[in-house]
Amino acid sequence: MNTSYYQRHIFFCLNQRDNGQACCADQSAAAGFEHCKMRVKTEGLAGPGQVRVNKAGCLDRCAGAPVAVVYPEAVWYTFVDNHDIDEIIDSHLKKGQIVERLRLPDDVGH
Repeated sequence: MNTSYYQRHIFFCLNQRDNGQACCADQSAAAGFEHCKMRVKTEGLAGPGQVRVNKAGCLDRCAGAPVAVVYPEAVWYTFVDNHDIDEIIDSHLKKGQIVERLRLPDDVGH
């Protein structure tokens, strides 16, 4: 049986646009990434068989900035602050329960 090296990945878009268009970098995406990375380590969720927190370039969902996506479930999130990140960690990354209130609507794109 082939199993994934990590149970889940969470990718945070950290893209910075210089043309004035909406982008995740302008919406404190880096702070959300750093908070998530720290909490995942503190909670003992980091490492093989568990969770990997990754930086990403543009994920092309700029209108919902800031955004993150959790795989393998392919669930897209938007977030406002560390409380939202904590809820994603506590519900989705720990228990596999999607946080519906933070889910990015399918029609939100570039």
